[in-house]
Amino acid sequence: MNDPKSKLSRRHVVAGAGTVGALAAAAAVLPVAREVEPVATAAGAKPEPGESAGYRLTAHVQRYYQTTKV
Repeated sequence: MNDPKSKLSRRHVVAGAGTVGALAAAAAVLPVAREVEPVATAAGAKPEPGESAGYRLTAHVQRYYQTTKV
């Protein structure tokens, strides 16, 4: 059972399986992250040339502010 010629131990198999699982999870997430568009682009609010793409007061933001009034 304990063959001195064997370089593959149970500890190495478990560590390898964990590494493979982590890499598979990372590979599954990465393509999704590249396909997601920024919120401003998805909402159709594209910045004019020369303007920054920072905070914009849009209709849905104003609707949110109306719902938060006490």
